[in-house]
Amino acid sequence: MPGKTHYWHCKPGMVADTNLMFVRAQLPPGEAHRFHHHPMMEEILYILSGTAEQWVEGEKRTMRAGDSLYIPVGMVHGTYNAGTETLDFLAVLSPAKSPGPVTVEVADQEPWQSLRK
Repeated sequence: MPGKTHYWHCKPGMVADTNLMFVRAQLPPGEAHRFHHHPMMEEILYILSGTAEQWVEGEKRTMRAGDSLYIPVGMVHGTYNAGTETLDFLAVLSPAKSPGPVTVEVADQEPWQSLRK
């Protein structure tokens, strides 16, 4: 993904017989994983360093080092770097082996495109 660095530690094709995806992501200041959802996967986010403006549906919260968040299957969310340093976080998604797209981007659709204005 442009503007983002991903370090994959576990995903199908990388680890035999896994049903987990585990990635460390880094977002420079001003970057984001804009509003999206995972139609068949639940997710856990864990902040290593930096400051995240984390949205889950229409609720915004600020997350910092040591904070974690569970996101149920299909729930729209977005992670935005709200600080001046790189946002460094871990994400675990499951089940990794599911039909259809892993991620569906919705940031250009209402109501998501108007939430941060």
